[in-house]
Amino acid sequence: MDVTRLLIALFVGMAVLIFLIMKTRLHPSLSLVISACVVGIVGGVELASIPGLITSGFGNTLAGIGLVIAFGCMMGQIMEESNSAKVMAHTFIKALHGKNEEIALAITGFLVSIPIFADSALILLAPLVKSISQTKKKSLTGLALAMACALNITHASVPPTPGPLAVIAQFGDTIDLGTYILFAIAMGIPLMVLIGIMSRIVGRKWYKVVDENGEIVDVAPENIEEYARISSQATVPELDPNESYPSVVMSFAPIFIPVILILASTFTSMMYKGDPTPVTEIIGFLGSPVIAISISLLVSIYGLAGSKSRQEVLDCLERGVKSCGTVILITGAGGAFGNIIKSSGIGDVIANGLASTNMPILLLPFLMAAILKLVLGSGTVAMTTTATICAPILMQIPGANMMYCAYAACIGSQVFSLHNDSFFWVLTRTFKFDKLDVQILGYEGMQFIWSWVGFGLLCIVNAVF
Repeated sequence: MDVTRLLIALFVGMAVLIFLIMKTRLHPSLSLVISACVVGIVGGVELASIPGLITSGFGNTLAGIGLVIAFGCMMGQIMEESNSAKVMAHTFIKALHGKNEEIALAITGFLVSIPIFADSALILLAPLVKSISQTKKKSLTGLALAMACALNITHASVPPTPGPLAVIAQFGDTIDLGTYILFAIAMGIPLMVLIGIMSRIVGRKWYKVVDENGEIVDVAPENIEEYARISSQATVPELDPNESYPSVVMSFAPIFIPVILILASTFTSMMYKGDPTPVTEIIGFLGSPVIAISISLLVSIYGLAGSKSRQEVLDCLERGVKSCGTVILITGAGGAFGNIIKSSGIGDVIANGLASTNMPILLLPFLMAAILKLVLGSGTVAMTTTATICAPILMQIPGANMMYCAYAACIGSQVFSLHNDSFFWVLTRTFKFDKLDVQILGYEGMQFIWSWVGFGLLCIVNAVF
């Protein structure tokens, strides 16, 4: 095995991938396939076998999660158009007695971004955030950033969000989906609390409010204390009476149903080691990801879209499918890229090199995802590409925990969120964060801190368990 040639093949393939995504009009999925061919050719894989490796890698990756991603996007589209996210936010604000709105919005963002894309969720919740600022003179900066950063936590790490699902798919059967969901939620809770605390500090530093005319204005430094005093009073903004809203139970049901079913299957398989019984078989069937998300989609259709006509529901589902097409293609193409890396022997070479060094294993996927996010702008592409490259390598390292490695890739994709990230522009334009200090020191500063704190917590968990 020519080690030098294999390393050169990976380097050249990565360079081609970054160039194609950044400098050409090619879709990332096509760029991944082309780069996979380059890696295979330079790495010495037989030309005749490269097409087969690409198609098998594509098909095997999507076999387990293709439908899950598609159905999840349909469900998210229905939730988006039914105002269920607004009901969730209003529920948490009432539960906190009209105070601690930053925490309420952080919790809302944490849950809403599991089924709904972060960009859409932000736009959906923006009117409510502005209403709170206008009614209570609360800092719009703190409210918006609490929600935005919490949206990014689950958008990047908790299935059935497409990105983390794609990452898990690259690790094959080494990661149990139910266990990973529980782990990612548990890891995300302290990060959500941290975001709630940081948002208050940032909100006081750059104090903006929505005035009586609905305009976003800066508060003069001498008036900040007075505005802060007014905002501390308990007030619960009312939902728009001109819109229709689902019940609280139905608003939360599509999120909790698949998570509960998948976790029930995981716990049953962990606790019961005997021969299968009818009960365990039923739980296992209902808890399989594709069945769990199918049930949740049915609940969404009949619970949240019951007042819509058949054609309106079908159109809504079609819009959901369109939103996930890119993710499915990138995921499958990433599997093709990973299959080439595995078959060429590059994974074995780098794995052996890492095993002989003192470099923390988790640092590889975390830093690679961070660098790719900085270069490419898309968190989904960054984490998927990272998993594509790293999974064949990491799975060769004895003792490495694949679930921790997958999570490292997910949160690493959130270290940077700058001007080449679509979410950055949606956030800054929606809430008029026009000044560079708010954009970089405020939003990006919070992103940078929570992602690194998340990595630190991951390292502690890895060391203890």
